Amino acid sequence: MINLTKPFGIGELLARLRAALRRAIQPPDEAVFRSGALMVDGLKRLVTVDGKEVQLTPHEYGILKTLVTYAGRVITHHHLLKEVWGTGFENEYHLLHVNVSNLRRKIEPDPPAPYTSSLNLASATD
Repeated sequence: MINLTKPFGIGELLARLRAALRRAIQPPDEAVFRSGALMVDGLKRLVTVDGKEVQLTPHEYGILKTLVTYAGRVITHHHLLKEVWGTGFENEYHLLHVNVSNLRRKIEPDPPAPYTSSLNLASATD
């Protein structure tokens, strides 16, 4: 359901429609995603590596959650930025690079040589 008070702008209407559609078509949160030593519990917002809890910033968690949601598929920088930071940040690639680097340091055993699995912490360019 979308609630808008009058008067409203077409931009706000479109943004709310996109958000409603995104929520409607997203697959339900899997209880637990596992890939190697990594475990992401989408319902509890809990991330562990080798059974040890990993503390992530909201943006790092957003990146990881988006990658888990689209595991096995290519995600563009543009899409990832829009999904995690929202509209207006689609060209702020440095934000993504810094946060992915920090995320890798926290979840990869050897960050310079990332583990390859169905969850790939690399994204395609536009």
